[in-house]
Amino acid sequence: MATMVDVAKNAGVSVATVSHVLNDTRPVLPHTRQAVLDAIDRLGYTPNTLARSLVTSRTRSIGLAVSAISNPYFTEILQGVEAAALEHGYSLLIADPHDDPVHERKVVQLLHERRVDGMIVAPSPDPRELLAYLGRHEVPAVFLDRLIGVGAEDGQGDGTPPDGTHSAAVPRHDQICAESAEPTTRLVTHLAELGHRRIALVAGLPGLSTTRERIAGYRHGLAAAGLPYDERLLAHGDSEAAGAERATDALLSLAVPPTALVTANNAMTIGTLRALRERGLSVPEDIALCCFDDFAWADLFTPRLTAIAQPSKEIGAQAVRLLLDRLAAPDRPARTVRLACAFVHRTSCGCPERPTPSEKGTDS
Repeated sequence: MATMVDVAKNAGVSVATVSHVLNDTRPVLPHTRQAVLDAIDRLGYTPNTLARSLVTSRTRSIGLAVSAISNPYFTEILQGVEAAALEHGYSLLIADPHDDPVHERKVVQLLHERRVDGMIVAPSPDPRELLAYLGRHEVPAVFLDRLIGVGAEDGQGDGTPPDGTHSAAVPRHDQICAESAEPTTRLVTHLAELGHRRIALVAGLPGLSTTRERIAGYRHGLAAAGLPYDERLLAHGDSEAAGAERATDALLSLAVPPTALVTANNAMTIGTLRALRERGLSVPEDIALCCFDDFAWADLFTPRLTAIAQPSKEIGAQAVRLLLDRLAAPDRPARTVRLACAFVHRTSCGCPERPTPSEKGTDS
C-alpha cells in the first residue's frame, strides 16, 4: 500500500507539501499541487482519514438527522444531501430523531460525539433541547424543511410579516425549506374555482412550521375564494398515515361533510385514501382530493393525484452548501432560503384528463 512518503518521492516534493495538498493547510503552487495529485492517482494512494482529522480538526463528515427516513419526501432530500456531500468530499452519518424532542437531543449528541464537522437537522416540534445543545457546543448546523424561530405568528416562516416589515425574530442558524403557504393557498383556490364550498384540510403535526404555514395558506385560500373558515373542517393527521386516516374519518363523520380534501403531506395522503376506500367513496366522483407533496407513484393512482411538488433533492443539496459556507465563514449572518414549488395538475381534483404533450396535435 502506497504511503505519503511514496507520493512525495514520486511527485518530487516534500512530505510536508503532500500534507498541505491533502489537508488544505497551506497554499501550494498549482503545478506542484497537480504533480502531487497525479502521483496520488498513479500510486493509488488512499489518505488516512483519521490521521488527517488530527491535523485539520475536521473529519470531512456531516451528520444528518431527519425523521421518517422511509417517507419518500425525506428519502429524496437524503439523496440530495448525499450527492452534494460526496461532490465536496464529505461522508454522511444518518440518524432518525422520530420527531421526539428527547430522542432528537440524544441522536444529535451521538452525531456530535462522532466528531462530524456540522449537522443538517429537520427539527422536531419542540426543538428547545436541540437548540440548547447546538448552542452550548457551538455546533455548525443547518435546519431543513422545518424552520425555527421565525414566522411563528404570521405563518410565513421567513421572519417577514404580511406587511413586508422585518420581524424581531432573527434565525441563529441557516435554514432551507420549500414554500408552504402560497402553494396550499393555490390548492384551496383551485378547488373553490371548481365549485367546492366545504373544503377541509388534513394538517400535519402541531408545532411544526410546515403545519403552521400550510394552515395559514389554507385559511388564505378560503378568504381569497370568499369562503368562511370553519374550524370543524381542519383536522390534524399528525404528519403520518394512521393519523390522517383517523382525521379523514372524523371529517367525513360531520353532519355536513366536506366535498373536497387537501392533505398536507404525502404520508397523510395515503392515510386519507385508505379512509375514503373504507367508506366506499370514489375520488373525485364522491369527493375531490388535492395533496401537498408529489411522489413517484402519484401519477399511477386512479385517479391521478393533483399535487404540490417540492424540490426535495435541491433542498438537500442546498442544505449541504449552506453548511459548507458556514464552515468556511463561521461568523457570517444566518440565512433562510426558500425554494419554489410546482403545481402538478392531474385529475383527483375533479378536472378532466389533459392530453400529454405527445398526444397534442395528433389526428383523432
